[in-house]
Amino acid sequence: MNLRITAGAAALALSAALALTGCASGDNDGSTDATASSSTPAADDPTPTAQDVAALAAVRVKGDAGAEPTLEFDAPLSVSVPTTRLVDKGDGEALREGAKLELHYVIFNADGSRAGSTWKEGTNTPEAVTLGDPNLGAINDTLKGANVGARALVANPSAQQDGSTTTMLMLLEVATQGEWRAEGEPVTPPEGLPTVTLGEHGKPSIDIPEGFEPSGDLVAQTLIKGAGPEVTSAQTLTVHYTGWLTDGTQFDSSWDKQVPATFSLQQVIPGWTEGLAGQTVGSQVLLVVPADKGYGAEGKGSIPGGATLIFVVDILAAQ
Repeated sequence: MNLRITAGAAALALSAALALTGCASGDNDGSTDATASSSTPAADDPTPTAQDVAALAAVRVKGDAGAEPTLEFDAPLSVSVPTTRLVDKGDGEALREGAKLELHYVIFNADGSRAGSTWKEGTNTPEAVTLGDPNLGAINDTLKGANVGARALVANPSAQQDGSTTTMLMLLEVATQGEWRAEGEPVTPPEGLPTVTLGEHGKPSIDIPEGFEPSGDLVAQTLIKGAGPEVTSAQTLTVHYTGWLTDGTQFDSSWDKQVPATFSLQQVIPGWTEGLAGQTVGSQVLLVVPADKGYGAEGKGSIPGGATLIFVVDILAAQ
């Protein structure tokens, strides 16, 4: 499952570089309790050799933070396994697991030629990733204990079509840290619905009114109206969500996994497809899903048959 939100052609280079870490990920195939979102933890990354560490240690980073640096190294650069090095810890806010990081980066080929950069190509836009996302591989460990402004080097070997191996070198810089959460205008819901309270970093909790009786119809109540484009039922969404039974039992939450979920609206329960289509990116939506638009009389996993389901969904991106 690709949880990345890309911005421009340069992001493709970062995606390619991170793919070389050998991290495994699961696909959203409709198989899990709430929304079909799941991820498989990455296998342990291979340990760099002393030669790999020495090769990356010899790379010289020139230039001030906040602008594209120059990388100087003896070509051709070569490592045998993905290798990282923290160049600068940064002096901003401490980085948090599960936070939204915006990364700037420049990428060089093994021969010393520059392959791409978020600083100078396109719209000078950093790419948003999640600290702790398994797709980031060893970068997660490298940035642990670091701060906003941190700089790190990442070297990855890549097999070529002719059977040879080349190394891609990337310098990344943490530009900002934020939250993966809905942002927009608050909307006051009608009385009688579950009340939603948000934690410090955006995770929702609910208070279900005494004697709450679902109507049997799908309810899609906007709680925060985002300013982004309108979602269509054909799109793939990146969201944070939590799901509960009507007795208040939580059965699933992307917040607890600390990584937003990505899935097609064609691969989820009908209550999600119907309830989220027409909403706008950036919105937070309360869904009350009757069984016939959820998991029916049979139920699924920890969800009993005939259950009405309650979700709070933050729509973070749509593609």
